[in-house]
Amino acid sequence: MRKMKDSKIEWVGEIPETWRLERLQWHLDEINAGNNPIQTENILSLTNKLGVVPYEEKGNQGNKSKENIYEYKLAYPNTIVANSMNILIGSVGLCEYFGCVSPVYYVFRAKKDSNIKYLQYVFQTAGFQRELRKYANGILEIRLRVSASDILKRPIPYPPLEEQQRIADFLDRECERIDGLKADIEEQIETLEKYKRSVITEAVTHGLNPDAPMKDSGVDYIDKIKYNWNISKIGFICTKLTRGFLEKDPALICSNNGSVMLRDEQHSFGKMVSEDNAMQGIRTGDIAIHGMDTWHGAIGLSTIRGKITRVVHVCDSTEDKRFIVYYLKSLAYQGVYKLISSGVRGNTSDFRSWDKVKDIFICLPETADEEREICDYLDKIVRATDELISQKQSQIETLETYKKSLIFEYVTGKKGVC
Repeated sequence: MRKMKDSKIEWVGEIPETWRLERLQWHLDEINAGNNPIQTENILSLTNKLGVVPYEEKGNQGNKSKENIYEYKLAYPNTIVANSMNILIGSVGLCEYFGCVSPVYYVFRAKKDSNIKYLQYVFQTAGFQRELRKYANGILEIRLRVSASDILKRPIPYPPLEEQQRIADFLDRECERIDGLKADIEEQIETLEKYKRSVITEAVTHGLNPDAPMKDSGVDYIDKIKYNWNISKIGFICTKLTRGFLEKDPALICSNNGSVMLRDEQHSFGKMVSEDNAMQGIRTGDIAIHGMDTWHGAIGLSTIRGKITRVVHVCDSTEDKRFIVYYLKSLAYQGVYKLISSGVRGNTSDFRSWDKVKDIFICLPETADEEREICDYLDKIVRATDELISQKQSQIETLETYKKSLIFEYVTGKKGVC
């Protein structure tokens, strides 16, 4: 067993006796090369999940790329790219491309006799990220920024160069294995989500009898419906409410999964002086339809009383409100809101006007009993599926915790690579 010594740095703890503590600036240089005149049009993005990837590979995450790429800075293979505002939550990755990145990113290159992969793993440790928080500036929690200078001044555990390579190679293998397990579980979650969505869509248009005769709906975005069902509009069966609220009522949000929940710091964008003027009351049992995130499926029933932004339509209905929510979510699953939206942003729909929401067509069962039977069935299926999804998400969290622990133990020398 190796002899250890106290690093005298809280987040590091003990390190092997042969290791040193050295500032990052002795091993990394910041690259501030601009893309003006334009040297590359290969725009790179940084995501917590994928690391540094070409913009077109990141999917729908984050903002759209800027048109003025001459404002970007250059990144090179074997450099560390870090988001100055999200580095505190691990938004950092090893770049394998020549391209350009947002001006809010930092690009670091390893100096001679320094292993860039080992240094990248130091950035990935939760303790190092907590240490950087001490030097962060900003008004909003979600926009705290750490300067490149403050990052580079931080001391880190520094093993001999050959040991850095062994640690980096070992962590590459182990992290790849863990990420593979996570990907398998994420695929299972996606399968469960697709199953849940298909069951909902089938039940709210065809009912629970697969052999029942069907008829054309007469609406271009609604497929065939059960022969004895009727077509109506949301405005005929739902009433938009204008509720007041008490000062002590908690602030709520309607999330993309349809949950009406307490607004935490992550969803708070600062306390505005006139915040309450932009809010409305919502009570238990009210329908919530988000006017901008409709296409995500941000439609649900509130289970708590509070206040919520006026962008959300708060509604009541004489029909079974569960059925309305399930039906409106099914339209989101099918991409209907994207088709009938006039939103100008790629990740929002524009149903802020109640006049537009009330014109959405809905098919309704012939009787209240059938409506209730469908909702009871869907409640059971959704509850069971969500429980399975929750279990699998817990497995992913466990793997992620293990991965972070593994990185910390090896980059601080608590464990050694044979």
